Amino acid sequence: MFPKKHEKIWAFIGLIIAIIFIYFVAKNLCDIEAIIRHAGLAAPIVIIFLYALFAITPISTDPLTVVTGAMFGPFFGVLISWVGNCIASLVEYYFGSHIGKIANFKEIRKKLPFGLGNLPINSPWFLIGGRLIPGYGGKIISILAGVHHVKLILYLWTSALTNFLGSLLLVLGGYQIIRLIHLLK
Repeated sequence: MFPKKHEKIWAFIGLIIAIIFIYFVAKNLCDIEAIIRHAGLAAPIVIIFLYALFAITPISTDPLTVVTGAMFGPFFGVLISWVGNCIASLVEYYFGSHIGKIANFKEIRKKLPFGLGNLPINSPWFLIGGRLIPGYGGKIISILAGVHHVKLILYLWTSALTNFLGSLLLVLGGYQIIRLIHLLK
């Protein structure tokens, strides 16, 4: 698409934008929650957009999932966070597929230590198991799947399944904890 020289420049620009975004989010976390609360009927769309934005950063979406459950209740919280996490997964996959092209990952993979170049990335069990690691497992697996050009249909169903399970556990668990805290006040 771009000459090699331009791909590296665009990758550097993307990295700078991601760092600025991370700084902005970290400094304005309370403001983001206020934006969601004031969005009214559009709040689910705002939250789904935040999932997509967090996908390009090292920020985990787990806290956003808990907040979504607290704001919308168990049923809609699971639904909204599941859709948001699925979209975030696709953004991460897309990002990973471009990293693989820019970095010439096929050559780098052969030189990875400890047999990391031989991980069964195309295995549904690996994709599901890796995504179940709390925090960053899903993000890392999504990027790796993109880098390794895992078939999109395999990636979609494994990420949809694990995103649903993660949304269900985090929303229901977070909802119950927040309810308990309110009862104790």
